[in-house]
This record gives sequence, structure tokens and C-alpha cells, in this order.
Amino acid sequence: DVQLQASGGGLVQAGGSLRLSCQASGFTFDDYVIGWFRQAPGKERDWVSCINNRDGTIEYADSVKGRFTISGDNAKNMVFLQMNRLKTEDTAVYYCAGGYGCYHGPRVWPDWGHGTQVTVSS
Repeated sequence: DVQLQASGGGLVQAGGSLRLSCQASGFTFDDYVIGWFRQAPGKERDWVSCINNRDGTIEYADSVKGRFTISGDNAKNMVFLQMNRLKTEDTAVYYCAGGYGCYHGPRVWPDWGHGTQVTVSS
């Protein structure tokens, strides 16, 4: 079974940093694309970033570009999201997802993990 587990969320002040981790198992990691999404209360689930483990291609949403960095460790089947200069509007539950393309719509992604809460205080 495909399993994805996000961790690393927490409470941080605006301007601070957090590093999220996504542990994956149950599939050939090198063939996969891992994406990060986030969902704030009352809002839709938004795409944040993705990394293509086949060719290393990386994409970011404009809202996080220059502040967030996605990276992967194929040996450990893990993907990380380093979040710097956090803003209150980054507050959301963050999810990692697995699929075969960096699609910005969440419904296209077949595999999801449980989310991790990120709260940024002012």
C-alpha cells in the first residue's frame, strides 16, 4: 500500500521557519512526483510545491516562491519542505501527495497522507 506521512508542523512566529517532512513508502519512489498542498480553514486545498523524483524538476506556487524550498532524499524516500520567512497567511494544514505529474489541482493526485498543522502567529 502507498503510504505518505507528513510531519514537522507546529506553531511559529511570523518571520520564522519550519521544516516539513514527507515519508513515503509502498511504491517506487524514484518514479514518483511528490507534491505539497495546504488547506486553511474554510478554504480550498491549494497546491504549494512539487518535486519530480525522476528528473528533479521543481515547481513552486507564486505565493511561496523565494521563501519555501522543496528537496528530496531518494535513498530515504523522503521529501522536505523548508519554509522560511513564514507569514500568518501560511497558516494551514499541510499535506504531501504522491502522483505522476506536478498537477496543481488536488483531485488529480491519487495518494495522500495525513496533514500536519502549521500555525504562524503575528
